[in-house]
Amino acid sequence: MGDVVSSHLDEGKREMITGKTRDVMRQFSDVYEQQYAVALFNSVRYEIEGGGGPQSQLLHRKDPLAGRSIFSGNLFQYLEENRKWRNRFVSVPNNYSINLYESRTAQERGLHPKITINCAGYRALTSMEEYIELINNSLPGIKSNLGSSPFIKCATQFPLILWHPYARHHYFCVMTEKEQQKWHAVLQDCVRHCNNGLPEDCTVQTPAFTDTVRLYRQAQGHYGTWDMMCGTPPQILANLVMETLHPELRNVIGPRLKGKTQQRQRNWMFISDAVYRQVLAQTTHQYDALLEGCESQKVLLDVRLRTNMDQVIASKEHVSSKIRALVLPKAESLLKRSVQTYISSILEALMEPTSRGFAEVREVFFREVVEISKNLLNGGGKEKLGEHMERLSMLAFHPVKMQSCYEKVEELNLEGLQQRFDVSSPSVFVSRAQILMREQMDNAVHTFEQLLQQSLAAQGDNDLCKTIQGCQDRVLKKYDYDSSTVRKKFFREALLQIIIPYMLQQLSPSCTPELPRFKELIFADFSRFLLVENLFEEVVLQSVTKDIMMAVKEAAVQRRHNLYRDSIVMTNSDPNLHLLGENSPVDWAAKFCSEETEGSNSSGEDGGSGKRRKQVVSMIQLDGVPLPYESCLEVPGVELIPEEGSGASNAEEDDEPNVDPCKEPKSPDSVEEIRDLINPVVEVVLPDDAHGDTTNGTVSPDDDVQEEVSHVTTVVEDVPHDRRSPRSLLRQLVGNRNQEAEKEEAAIKSAIEEIDLAVQEGDGKQTAASPSVSPSQPPLATDSSPREEAVRKSLNGEDTVIDAVEVEVVVA
Repeated sequence: MGDVVSSHLDEGKREMITGKTRDVMRQFSDVYEQQYAVALFNSVRYEIEGGGGPQSQLLHRKDPLAGRSIFSGNLFQYLEENRKWRNRFVSVPNNYSINLYESRTAQERGLHPKITINCAGYRALTSMEEYIELINNSLPGIKSNLGSSPFIKCATQFPLILWHPYARHHYFCVMTEKEQQKWHAVLQDCVRHCNNGLPEDCTVQTPAFTDTVRLYRQAQGHYGTWDMMCGTPPQILANLVMETLHPELRNVIGPRLKGKTQQRQRNWMFISDAVYRQVLAQTTHQYDALLEGCESQKVLLDVRLRTNMDQVIASKEHVSSKIRALVLPKAESLLKRSVQTYISSILEALMEPTSRGFAEVREVFFREVVEISKNLLNGGGKEKLGEHMERLSMLAFHPVKMQSCYEKVEELNLEGLQQRFDVSSPSVFVSRAQILMREQMDNAVHTFEQLLQQSLAAQGDNDLCKTIQGCQDRVLKKYDYDSSTVRKKFFREALLQIIIPYMLQQLSPSCTPELPRFKELIFADFSRFLLVENLFEEVVLQSVTKDIMMAVKEAAVQRRHNLYRDSIVMTNSDPNLHLLGENSPVDWAAKFCSEETEGSNSSGEDGGSGKRRKQVVSMIQLDGVPLPYESCLEVPGVELIPEEGSGASNAEEDDEPNVDPCKEPKSPDSVEEIRDLINPVVEVVLPDDAHGDTTNGTVSPDDDVQEEVSHVTTVVEDVPHDRRSPRSLLRQLVGNRNQEAEKEEAAIKSAIEEIDLAVQEGDGKQTAASPSVSPSQPPLATDSSPREEAVRKSLNGEDTVIDAVEVEVVVA
């Protein structure tokens, strides 16, 4: 591997890579310094003027994963060095990186992991066919057939592959399909979290960075969304460099690669990974220096802004009015001609899967709380509540339980709109919606915890189930309002992300040459905070905002997707609730003095510090349980966190019929489990001679307790008998009623002759099975010959059925 990289990446090419990266970072730095001052102005103005949307009804947790790890277990990893599969212990801490150790013991001793994978920009695959399709696009003109054997032979039929367009690929496999599904959910969650690497609470750095990336790509002719806007700023910058550098190197190095198709693809991946690591190291160093320089000027810029804020705002409004007079007529014409007719279809494509996903979040939360009530009723009180709440507190970060919610949004399809509006893929919107769903789930869980703690402090532990249901109803009402607000904001932002780049691309050729003359209207002291390029984009945004707001408002009025109207303002029915949000999360195990189970503590450690972490997804080996392959499904799940196929709640999910996702979420009155607790089902075996109507009256089971009967369901069980028993002979007679008359007579004669011979050969002893048709049997509506024939044929062991109503058999 090293020889391949060194031979194709000589000193000259490495210097070329360094020079390309330096050029990109220099251009990026110039734009970033300008956008940093603009973002600071917007942040300070927002702070002074206030504003914002509706107040959230649910509470928020600042650090929900403090002291937690996500997952741990064993995987088979493919080693590139010797092309062999080795068992590895994998730990996923709360930063969602993937740490691979030689064994569990190495991790518990605090040793450094052999490999740490940052999943930003990766895709988690579960089939070799999908992987081959992706690597076929890595080198143009070099494609392997889907039927051909890949350069990696998977050890099992359940692979797990982490694919990246530039960085090294990682190959794993497991033993069972359920194990693969669980690990795939975990890997997808790692990718989802790492892709969302820009913190929203950084009101200056994050807007400045995103605007700079967008403006830089627009200068290169790339408008629209970008699916590699994922990871930390240095990773995004490395992707920005590789966007142009990667094709150039591929065209130069690709034709020089030797060997078979699979070997050439494999070598190109090694080279691409080496280039990416070199670029990432350079962007990390240069971005840190850039950020440090901007932060050092922040204090002086902030003082100048606060001193002259009124003058800066007045100057901005004056220049904006001049730009608006130039741009607005052209923007409105473009809007009517090419955009307005598509807004409703884009919105519908976004709303359908997103609303189903948020409805599924509501349903999952509801089911989990109902499960707690059921468990408390079936055998537990306040002392068990801590265990159940420990499980519920991490519901939003449980990849397996949240998978059904995430899958709803993955159905989002913008086909037909992507080419027109230059949308690279819907993955940008899918990931954003999934992050919002996880936040809303965690907010609902945290609010439920605080309300329940408050109720228990005021009412005690009397009637726990009623208290839980009351808190649940209050949380669901708040969730409905907040999810509506979050979705409407998401729809507006998504529409702007789709439409604004298209309009800028259409308007820039005619408007951009006119912009420099507006710079003369800006005072030199304010020129760092007011840029004509940003003012031009704001005018374009204002031109389309009205249509977008109207489209979302009309969708809310129709209530097709459970959206509240903008005119509905939900007053906070819990005035002291937000004060509870400032409290630390509830430690339910300590509150109720319940022993923590082995599974909640025995997962990963905090980077070698020796401090045990509670694990969100249980995968812990119990003492005395064999672990033949050290794979995660051979390890029993912890009872506190029932996994798929291992708990009652999941069994109910598997057996649950498909429900229309567009319907309203279920109410507590429709839960069959609660109904069964109110009206229990009693199984009673009645004697054969029981008569009368038992639907009105009582039944006394074995414990002599009289139960009132409201409904009776009769169940008749088939009891197997010997084929030659009299009852079996009676059942067999029915099968031959429709035989032809000629065969009936011949069969009767043959049977009579065989019976006579059996009687003559006996030594005076009566044959045990010599039945005779009773003359007292009432005549049947059908001919008697089929019945007699069937009786005699049954004596010879033929497969016939006799009806007990028609024939009586007397055993001598």
